[in-house]
Amino acid sequence: LQTRLQAGQGYGNTLNCVLTVYRNESVAGFFKGMSFPLASIAVYSSVVFGVFSNTQRLLSQLRHGDPSHSPVLADMALASVVAGFVSVGIGSPVELVKIRLQMQTQPYIEANIKLKPTVPGFPVYQGPIHCFRTVLQKEGIAGIYRGAGAMLLRDVPGYCLYFIPYTFFCGWITPEGCISPTPSSVWLAGGVAGAISWGTATPMDVVKSRLQADGVYLNKYKGTLDCILQSYQHEGLKVFFRGITVNAVRGFPTSAAMFLGYELSLKAMKRDQTETNP
Repeated sequence: LQTRLQAGQGYGNTLNCVLTVYRNESVAGFFKGMSFPLASIAVYSSVVFGVFSNTQRLLSQLRHGDPSHSPVLADMALASVVAGFVSVGIGSPVELVKIRLQMQTQPYIEANIKLKPTVPGFPVYQGPIHCFRTVLQKEGIAGIYRGAGAMLLRDVPGYCLYFIPYTFFCGWITPEGCISPTPSSVWLAGGVAGAISWGTATPMDVVKSRLQADGVYLNKYKGTLDCILQSYQHEGLKVFFRGITVNAVRGFPTSAAMFLGYELSLKAMKRDQTETNP
């Protein structure tokens, strides 16, 4: 829904998008492009969380001489920025394939634009591997990383507004006297942080989605700035908030589950290490 609302045409609002997708593509339409992200999400998340936590530990070691020392706000911000940069390197090709698969059956109605030989409305790609290989062959590495600039502008501040609010809310709602946050505190803090992060990241998420969807049938945008200017000129400021409801609603449960799984995994590994090395 997020991609269709941000880069598609004629959907109106979220409910209309749901009904249109179901009417035209049945239930399968809601799961288009899922296989590639599903296969890579474990690696992607573990790398991002690992980079964030290890950068924090390194900064605490340099600043205080103790990697386990509670990080200050500046350290959390810098660790979030590093995690954001790393996330783009891994996630940009995955998101491009997902968006191309989701948008390849969408009709393009544009005046004075010569379409490629492929007929809009018919699938261009046979699957995620075929999509990745086709883009790589036709557009090279630059094509695989199309929209990476917009994704960088989304993820760097986005992860700052992901990890920092999580740390703040987790500490705030954890009962006094507890050595570590309870699972319910982690779940709630992670959900709130996810909703904040995805909600505020929506404007650049719209630009990223449009850049990555661009190229299925035509190349409309020359780059991030051109996409911003064209989108604003044709649709006004409101275009940058398309899909904000879907992003915020989706951000809560996914981030809550992500942080809960992360914290519980850390506890389990620490417990195993303690039992192995008493």
